[in-house]
Amino acid sequence: MPANLAASSVPVATSEPAAWEAELRLGFSQRGDKTVLANSEHRGPLTVQRPFYPEGGVCHVYLLHPPGGVVAGDQLSITAAVDTTAQVLITTPAAGKFYRSGGGEAQQTINLTIGENASLEWLPQETIVYEGARLNSNMNIDLAEQARFIGWEILALGRPAAGEGFDNGAASLNWHISRAGRLLYMERLRLDAAAFQARWGLFGHSACGTMFVYPATPLQLAAVQELIGDEANRGVTLIEGLLICRGLDRRADLLKSFFEAVWGLVRGDVVGREVCAPRIWAT
Repeated sequence: MPANLAASSVPVATSEPAAWEAELRLGFSQRGDKTVLANSEHRGPLTVQRPFYPEGGVCHVYLLHPPGGVVAGDQLSITAAVDTTAQVLITTPAAGKFYRSGGGEAQQTINLTIGENASLEWLPQETIVYEGARLNSNMNIDLAEQARFIGWEILALGRPAAGEGFDNGAASLNWHISRAGRLLYMERLRLDAAAFQARWGLFGHSACGTMFVYPATPLQLAAVQELIGDEANRGVTLIEGLLICRGLDRRADLLKSFFEAVWGLVRGDVVGREVCAPRIWAT
């Protein structure tokens, strides 16, 4: 994760380059005692490695974006459908990167569908939004009545290790979660230079994130509240069985460690398995 590169090494779209339009469609099904990647279609620079099975039947998949970063005008679309009883964990081998531009916007749309008694864990590594970048991200999650989901989004604004803040640019983050065809939760968040500095916003914290867990109970809420204790810039709530955990930090890796601790508290009840961290996280 080259978060400490010199500013001169960051691509800048002074005149917008030819845009990538990349699409990835994945389908997972249960075959015997394990989940398989039954369907994989891609267009443009989005693909996956072969599935891994470090914990038996759960299918671990790594999303790959060979260009290594996203610039203005790029449009990325990821769709994943998890069939009945299948169990899937999706992550990335490295941080995502949205580079600053001359004013154009990069778009990312993620559509996740989880079937009855199936589980999906959406656990990408952090997304770095460089100063001057403009990102529009839409996350749509469609849960069956008895579906299970754990997912997070961790954003790093600017590159504090290189002395870069977030004096210009914007990130619009939209979550839409439905269950059995009914809207369960919707959130629209816009982060810009004002929100980065303001007390009502990030107050200068370069990393922010949100984690969702479904279904969750008051017992899990109490466990996460105990984990947080008196620690500042951490919060959790429970809305109609949806656990929502938030955090701010000065470094994205510290925030990810917090979310991993929450994952460790809830995974056994939600997915029915102990935590098994993807091997790629250790490299």
